[in-house]
Amino acid sequence: MKNLTSDHALETLDVRITGRVQGVGFRAAAVRQAHLLGVTGWVRNNADGSVQTLLQGEHDQVDRMLSWLLVGPPGARVTEVDSQPQDTGRRYEHYEQI
Repeated sequence: MKNLTSDHALETLDVRITGRVQGVGFRAAAVRQAHLLGVTGWVRNNADGSVQTLLQGEHDQVDRMLSWLLVGPPGARVTEVDSQPQDTGRRYEHYEQI
């Protein structure tokens, strides 16, 4: 991770996805999609059955990733996507499953 400079126009969101999102390849598919879109950050399963992701990128990239998260991979049944802006001084260099 790198520190962000003040003139950097990156958007960072903390996102929680609920529904049938574990056991369906959601995280691996999210990594593939993020790489296609140039989004950085991470994705993980939560103990409550939801998936959490931190998205970082230009507004258009993050918006396109959020649109994908609303549907997810085949087999997923997304019921809700809740996102909150994340104030961070860090820049993620890639998107990974943790």
